[in-house]
Amino acid sequence: MPKTRTRTTEHIAYAQRERLAFIEVRAYFCGAVTRAQIEERFGVKPAASARDLIAYRELAPGNLRYNAALRCYQPTPEFAPVFSHSPAHVVNWLRSGTGDGLEVAAAQAVPCETAHDLVQPNLDTLATVTRAITSGAVLEVNYLSLSSGSSIKRLAPVALADTGFRWHLRAYDQSKSRFADFVLTRIESARPTQDPIPDAEKLAQDTQWNQILPLEVVPHPGLPYPAAIELDYGMTNGQLSIAIRAPLVAMPSSAGRLTARPATPSAQVHITCGCEMLTSCKG
Repeated sequence: MPKTRTRTTEHIAYAQRERLAFIEVRAYFCGAVTRAQIEERFGVKPAASARDLIAYRELAPGNLRYNAALRCYQPTPEFAPVFSHSPAHVVNWLRSGTGDGLEVAAAQAVPCETAHDLVQPNLDTLATVTRAITSGAVLEVNYLSLSSGSSIKRLAPVALADTGFRWHLRAYDQSKSRFADFVLTRIESARPTQDPIPDAEKLAQDTQWNQILPLEVVPHPGLPYPAAIELDYGMTNGQLSIAIRAPLVAMPSSAGRLTARPATPSAQVHITCGCEMLTSCKG
């Protein structure tokens, strides 16, 4: 898809700009937007949602097309965002479900800074992946593996995960006939196909993903003052009990300050961690 369009929106009232940005976000990352979604999200009447869609299509004539069968507006192959969408803002929306409109720099109540994520996904790649997940379509990707180099894969994408360090795609690898995790930033390019994801390759069939493991997170035994880590993570009696999906069990060790151990002797622990994402496109 082309780069962001150089169109000014400052002449549009702020409230409507917020709704137009919502239309763009839903179309770009979810693959569809409906009048009902606008009405539910902003509490506006059908006439207002219709005007917003007309206004957006006037602002970006080539971005949306109407699918009469599904009664929704979908992005065209020529789609190019009108509004600015930073990777940090988009991944926060996917993670939390909030922030699906304009990116606005508000005045700080107190001085506050954050260490920016060093590893951020390419927005076009992320959008292609999230649209495929929500539509249930197979993807063809060029993937660069750390161990085997570049290859072309056909993936049935089912979920995203944020480990706190980088983003992963959970998908069924059709060439290897198994579910696996793929680092999102190592997808060099992604192309949607017209092939629907077979039932056997959908998230409900991912046994490992659907297994929830109880873990106890404790300070690393080699630390001289483990009480400091206990305060950091709000531990009780020196441990924090959590439940997490099996493929995402292991937690980044915070430079060796944490250890994850199974809460039950039979549980197997792999040192990686994360949480389920992509709730933002539902509804």
